[in-house]
Amino acid sequence: MADDEQLIASLPKDLGLLAPSEMCLYQGFWCPTIYIPHIISFQKHFQAQHQDTIVASVPKCGTTWLKSLVFSIVNRTRYDSSTTPLLSSNPHPLVPFLELEVFSKKDVPDLTTIPSPRLFSTHLPYAALSESIRNSDASVVYICRNPFDAVVSLCHHLDELKSNSEAQKSMEEAFDIYFKGIAGYGPFWDHVLGYWKVSLEKPKKVLFLKYEDLKEDIVGELKRIAEFIGYPFSEEEERQGIIQEIAKLCSFSSLKRLEANSSGTYLEVHPNSVFFRKGNVGEWVDYISPSLKQRLENVMSEKLSGSGLSFKLS
Repeated sequence: MADDEQLIASLPKDLGLLAPSEMCLYQGFWCPTIYIPHIISFQKHFQAQHQDTIVASVPKCGTTWLKSLVFSIVNRTRYDSSTTPLLSSNPHPLVPFLELEVFSKKDVPDLTTIPSPRLFSTHLPYAALSESIRNSDASVVYICRNPFDAVVSLCHHLDELKSNSEAQKSMEEAFDIYFKGIAGYGPFWDHVLGYWKVSLEKPKKVLFLKYEDLKEDIVGELKRIAEFIGYPFSEEEERQGIIQEIAKLCSFSSLKRLEANSSGTYLEVHPNSVFFRKGNVGEWVDYISPSLKQRLENVMSEKLSGSGLSFKLS
């Protein structure tokens, strides 16, 4: 038995929200078993460059949106809203996942041929990133959202991917499992607090964003992102409305109606359309009872206690 197979066989297993797909508890976080070899390869072989930007996130917390924003900021002198690759490609291949795509093949990829600045993404917790990322000047832009909406978005996403023969957990069961931590790349609390703490200790290393803040003030957040990754907007660009142009191009409604995002697949199994459902804030109120809400709020309060991190629920 290969070393990876022996390791995987020894790990705790659960189905979580992903039944029938098995998950393993690896290095303190849950992830689909099939991705463990990819993660190991990434951790062993990825060599970060100082100008790299890594988009990091908990699944279903605004990843697709953030990818399109970062890509547009970095490439705004190469493309405008009529020539950008976002018009013909889903954002995911433009900012590929390190553990899901880049290191998904048996052979280690040669990434030295990719021109700088390189853009990558990950769902891995901060502690699981390769040492070269953590020890370099590579920038990490992290996004999360309140866990109540994250559960709803994840459940709808998984529902789109399951076969007709698979039983779907009730939404209340899903909330319970998620808040206990048995979700992809979770526990959610460990994931967000890992990046949150680094953003406080090393503010030049990790920029911590909330989905709700992007919805409230996209222009202000775009300026923060651009400044952080070394591509600040000039006064002239601001006068020309470049920031608003990027915000409009990457808006949920604009991206959703593109042919590239309504047809085709990502990684052969994810229809591009599943990445663009509603994008609303506060949708969770339609799915859980007041008593469950109170219980889950207590869990959230306990998990985040003393961290300085909080999430608005209204």
